[in-house]
Amino acid sequence: MPGSVDELEFFAVIATSETLTAASRDLGCSLPVVSKRLAAMERRLGVRLVDRGTRKLVLTSEGAALAKGIDPILADIQRLEDEVAGQSTELRGRLLVESTLGLGRTHVAPLLGEFASLHPDLDVQLTTTPLPVSPHRREFDVAVHVGSTHDSTLRIRRLARNRRVVCASPEYVSRFGAPTTVQELSEHNCILLRENYSDYALWRFGDGSDEFRVRVDGTLSSNDGDAVTAWALDGHGLIMRSWWHVGPLIAEGRLVQVLTEVATPSADVYALHADTHHVPARVTAAIDFLAEHLPGRLRMAD
Repeated sequence: MPGSVDELEFFAVIATSETLTAASRDLGCSLPVVSKRLAAMERRLGVRLVDRGTRKLVLTSEGAALAKGIDPILADIQRLEDEVAGQSTELRGRLLVESTLGLGRTHVAPLLGEFASLHPDLDVQLTTTPLPVSPHRREFDVAVHVGSTHDSTLRIRRLARNRRVVCASPEYVSRFGAPTTVQELSEHNCILLRENYSDYALWRFGDGSDEFRVRVDGTLSSNDGDAVTAWALDGHGLIMRSWWHVGPLIAEGRLVQVLTEVATPSADVYALHADTHHVPARVTAAIDFLAEHLPGRLRMAD
C-alpha cells in the first residue's frame, strides 16, 4: 500500500480523473510531476496502476483494486476529522460540487460564492458539465441535478420544483401561429437541445402514469442550451426548456408559452450526495443553503 495519507489522496485524484492532465490541474502541479510521482508509486508497489496506452486514463485491474480500497480509508479519515471539527461551529475542508452547465453557471455558482463567504475555512470547488451525473466516476460531494436519479448509492433531496415548457418568440407565434395540440408540433420548426444521452427529438408530455412522448423535428439543434434559447428569441422556432431557464424570459414578454393546457412531467432540481451513514457537516450545510436560496433565484412555483 502507499506509504502516507498524502499518497492515498494523490491516487484517489488519479483514479477519478479523465486524464493525467486533468489530474495535474486538480492536484495543482505540473503533468511531469504527476507522471513522475505515479511512476514512483508503481515501482514501489511492483505493479502498473494506469494503462498509458490510451488517450483516456484507464486504471489497470491492480489500479482499480487500489482505488476501491482507498475510498473507505479516506472516508474513515474524513469522518474522524469531521468528528473532531464538529466540536467547532466553523465548517472546514474541501467541498466538491458538480452541476449541469447552465444551471451551474447562472445560479449555483453565485450561491456557492455567498456560501463560501460565510465559511472562509472551506475550500469550495465547482465543476460544471453538460453530461449527467456518472456514479461510476463520481467526483463530487454534492451534485445539483435536474431530474431525479435511479442510482441507489446516492441520496437525493429536492431543492426546487421545475417543469419543462414549450415556448417561442412573439414574432414566431405571429408569423406561424401557436400549436393547440401536441400533434400540431409536426407542423412547426422545433429547435432541439442535444443533451445527456437521451433521444433529444422526443419531447415528453403528461405526468405520472399519463406520460407520453412526441417526436419532433426541426432545422436547428445544439448541445448548448443558451444557443437554443437565443435561436428561439430570434424567432426561428419552438423550444422545450426548463421553467427555471425560460420563466424570466416569459415574464418579460420575450418568449410566449404555448400548449399551456398540456401537462409536462416534473423536472425538479435535486441535490445528490453519497448514501453513507456519516454525512459531513459541510455537505449538509451546503445543501441546506441551496434549498433555502435556489427556489427564489429560479422563480419556480409549485
